[in-house]
Amino acid sequence: MRLNRSTDISLRILMLGAVGDELLTIDHLAESLNVPRHHLAKVVQRLQHMGLLETVRGRNGGVRLATAARDASIGAVVRELEGGTEVVDCEGETVCPLSRGCRLRGALRRAQEAFYAALDDITVGHLTEPPTRQILLSL
Repeated sequence: MRLNRSTDISLRILMLGAVGDELLTIDHLAESLNVPRHHLAKVVQRLQHMGLLETVRGRNGGVRLATAARDASIGAVVRELEGGTEVVDCEGETVCPLSRGCRLRGALRRAQEAFYAALDDITVGHLTEPPTRQILLSL
């Protein structure tokens, strides 16, 4: 399974936010993560709506990790960010002729859920433990 680019960026933002209590600016995050500013701003907005980031407006504003976000399950975060998408699109633009009796779709759904389940016990805080913490602090 491959994560969307915005999910990848979201997880990196949460990790950076978890290593300190100071406000992080969009420009700082974009530069640190090597991501276009406008794309990063959209990701930050989604994380704020999910309750994982707090934003502070104004000249000295920025974003910081919401208090409860440090204990957020990575599995739950990734599920929400990825939405209800399946590994394969059997009923997309061109409907698969095997869809009525195919066993692959169910197997892929179970594999996808196993992927998420493997992430359920990992929290944002776990992702920032050494040696990752030192790397994040150097950014």
